[in-house]
Amino acid sequence: RNKKVIPIEDYKTAADGLKYYDVLEGNGPVAVKGETVTWQVHFDCLYRGIDAVSSREAKLLGGNRIIAQPYELIVGSVPGRERKREFVDNANGLFSAQASPKPPPALYTVVEGMRVGGKRTVIVTPDVGYGDRGMNEIPPKATFDMSVELLEL
Repeated sequence: RNKKVIPIEDYKTAADGLKYYDVLEGNGPVAVKGETVTWQVHFDCLYRGIDAVSSREAKLLGGNRIIAQPYELIVGSVPGRERKREFVDNANGLFSAQASPKPPPALYTVVEGMRVGGKRTVIVTPDVGYGDRGMNEIPPKATFDMSVELLEL
């Protein structure tokens, strides 16, 4: 309700054509394409004001446990390649790493240049979004907004 509307002319254009706006710059290390470090992010894909896909979604697991895990990626990598671990053992028990929501391919390039602690809003077009298939409440061939928060490396 009290959300600030950012005029399109205030958005910057990335090398791949994506329009983005840095809501908060951050003050940590910079995400650089080609580095083999794994970055943790939270992302929210909003379609017509509805949070349709989010890494913040809680997943119900066996034993009625609930988790919301940041998404891990390598900047500039092929989407999904770094998520090869099958299971993770932590204090909450065993859960599948593959259970997290799938981000659009745009996430892998738009974090380039962000600093840890930064927040960015992105206009995602269908070619780097969910394309002809759509995802959850995002219909096929839809343009939507994505909020990205770079947590840590």
